Amino acid sequence: MIAGVDEVGRGPLAGPVVTAAVILSPDDPMMGQYRDSKKVSEKKRIKVYHHIRKHAVSFAVAAASLEDIEQLNILHATMAAMTKAVLKLDVKPTSVVVDGNREPQGMPVPTTAVIGGDDSVQQIAAASILAKVVRDRLMRAYDFQYPQYQFAKHKGYGTKAHMDALKQYGICPIHRKTFAPIAKLIKQPRLC
Repeated sequence: MIAGVDEVGRGPLAGPVVTAAVILSPDDPMMGQYRDSKKVSEKKRIKVYHHIRKHAVSFAVAAASLEDIEQLNILHATMAAMTKAVLKLDVKPTSVVVDGNREPQGMPVPTTAVIGGDDSVQQIAAASILAKVVRDRLMRAYDFQYPQYQFAKHKGYGTKAHMDALKQYGICPIHRKTFAPIAKLIKQPRLC
């Protein structure tokens, strides 16, 4: 009953950080085939997402809101969301493996951080898939709300298109005001 935990969305300039926790079944027919979400096409990610939801012993998703990120900072907000995802699991894990080099505080069971775990640990790879699909869906919903930013295309990352939209339109309510590129824009007077 090992729970794998991963996050998606620490680097973007907008939107939440989404975390997921997954306990895989030893009978899962895809065991050994899960890969880091960044290395799987969007079409395949969605298929795998549904497979995980159907076959996992337990899974849960949690998010660090914009307010959490602004108040705690990105690292602490992410760690808190990871713990929240584990606590939401229907089945209590015997241990937790987390992608990265830090163990979140408040985990209810022994926890190990695994650098590159989304490539080497099946439970973490599965968690990365869940978190990525959920966050991408959220960013597509924000795209409908704020179409001028094209969140569906870049998911809030600091691409040229996103930076150009920020220069033209300023920030919207889902932008992370404490992130350097956004903070810099806020301090500059608008020319339009």
